[in-house]
Amino acid sequence: MSIIQPKTLLCIDDDVCTVYVIRVALETTAGWQVLGALSGSEGLTMAIAQPPDAILLDLKMPLMTGMETLLELKKIPTTQNIPIVFLTGRPDLAKQHQYAGLGVQAIITKPFDVLTLAHQISAALDWAD
Repeated sequence: MSIIQPKTLLCIDDDVCTVYVIRVALETTAGWQVLGALSGSEGLTMAIAQPPDAILLDLKMPLMTGMETLLELKKIPTTQNIPIVFLTGRPDLAKQHQYAGLGVQAIITKPFDVLTLAHQISAALDWAD
């Protein structure tokens, strides 16, 4: 009998409160392990060291934006196929067709519903609930 491992997600967002809320929401509602990074460069380092099942990536961050982080992830063989879900507080940036060619699976706008976040991510990544 094999033991099913919980999903591991890396949340990259410069807002520590957002990372905390996502961690608590996904660990509580889905049983997933959530790792947090507060910058694009920290997220890159973490994704290379321990590739997650998916990355939740804030679009608007200082120093290295979510788009710049995504482009760097796509250059690295160990991270280039990790599914990406963008997070954004700007609904005008939430046009998924813009990012589909870059391998972005979905865009979730902030504020999000903590009770349905795991379902949104599961649906976007075609994971069974």
